[in-house]
Amino acid sequence: MFRREINIWKAVDWTTILVYLVMVVFGWFSIYGASYDYDQIKTMYDFSGRTGQQMVWIITAFVLAFIILLVEADWYNVFAYWIYALIILLLIVTIFIAPDIKGSRSWLVLGPVRLQPAEFAKFATALAISKMLNGYKFKLLIPENFMKVLGLIFLPMLLILMQKETGSALVYLAFFILLYREGMTGSILLVGFSTIVYFVVGIKFDGVTWGGDKTFASTFLVTFLASLFTVITANYYRKERKELFYMNIAFAVIMALTMIILKYFPYLVTSYDLSWVNIACLFLICGYLFFLSVKKRYRSYLLVGLFGLFSFGFMHSVDYVFDNILEPHHQMRIKVTLGIVDDPSGAGYNVNQSKIAIGSGGFIGKGFLNGTQTKLKYVPEQDTDFIFCTVGEEQGFWGTTAVVVLFVVLILRVIYLAERQKETFNRVYGYAVAGILFFHFAINIGMVIGITPVIGIPLPFFSYGGSSLWGFTILLFIFLRLDASRAERL
Repeated sequence: MFRREINIWKAVDWTTILVYLVMVVFGWFSIYGASYDYDQIKTMYDFSGRTGQQMVWIITAFVLAFIILLVEADWYNVFAYWIYALIILLLIVTIFIAPDIKGSRSWLVLGPVRLQPAEFAKFATALAISKMLNGYKFKLLIPENFMKVLGLIFLPMLLILMQKETGSALVYLAFFILLYREGMTGSILLVGFSTIVYFVVGIKFDGVTWGGDKTFASTFLVTFLASLFTVITANYYRKERKELFYMNIAFAVIMALTMIILKYFPYLVTSYDLSWVNIACLFLICGYLFFLSVKKRYRSYLLVGLFGLFSFGFMHSVDYVFDNILEPHHQMRIKVTLGIVDDPSGAGYNVNQSKIAIGSGGFIGKGFLNGTQTKLKYVPEQDTDFIFCTVGEEQGFWGTTAVVVLFVVLILRVIYLAERQKETFNRVYGYAVAGILFFHFAINIGMVIGITPVIGIPLPFFSYGGSSLWGFTILLFIFLRLDASRAERL
């Protein structure tokens, strides 16, 4: 491979850098608005206040970005595993020496500075995955290789969970976006999606009564969804048209009859345990698929049948997982999000106040530093995880729209840059960046407006915090350096 000397400042993608700068500056002003105190007025440059401290983090982040762009692009590939190993070691050390701060042990206190290693583990994991997928003749679909990649993802995820940082750990699910781009079968995404649906339906309708029977209601709903997903997946992998025709007809008839009974003969639900009808339907579908897999030697039908049985097993484990594995505050947050419990003064307080703040901003907002909800400190964590509500109250609909547009532009730009890469390492890393940014953006805004549970993750480049800003800056600018290296290749 031949190389040529280039001017890095001409090769780097300035469009992405411009969006980054706008977001950081917008975030800085938002932090000032969120932390502004009428009783103790501080300037934006007062280092004793949040805004002054964030300015220091911003300046140092710019220095980091500058250094990253000057480093040879090949360096990130060569030392990817070493960086990953160092961060893993740091995560392990953090578990034992970090002080307990708000119930988690994820912060290393170095004098006046606090750092959260979990924020840096994201780019380190992205580098390690990129290097592995860039290996000579590496095939992701080989089970052994796929398990190795999952190990790289789940190891830091497990260590972060041990630090009691559930939100930061869940971010690692974003890496499945890049795995899908690199050839992972969509069936895995279907299993993940259906698992979430089963969990939500199982919890949401656990107390619903149909025909006076609570058990039937939840069992019917989840079993129906399990059967439906299994039938849809089987039809997706259909090898011959006539094979699944009778199965589809039988499924439709059984479900139709069940609906008719619920509508016109609800007393039958209490007189007879009709949940076994739906369960039997699911097992007959799976049995038929197993039969076809043996008769026709179609492996896909076997996998779909196993998926159906997994669905049934998971259905009966939802209550146990919810009651015995999740922490009490996680349970309450999920119940509040699903509307099972109304707790405006307890677990739902943050989200309730956040929605009030955003709604009070209207279309044009109350103006910079004129937000009443945020100035009177009604919204907890309003300059960190809930920074988006400050934007909504002060800048209104146009301000929140601008934030959303900035993130959409940045994510789409990163995907565009990733697709034009000629090296697997660069492309995979680019998709890792896009996936992580998308996960943070979607979940953070979702929890602020009450459509996802509060899991405590920051809004990239907006939320107050040095570890967050440094982590996202390193994550993004490593990719910009890799993209700029395209011009060095001949």
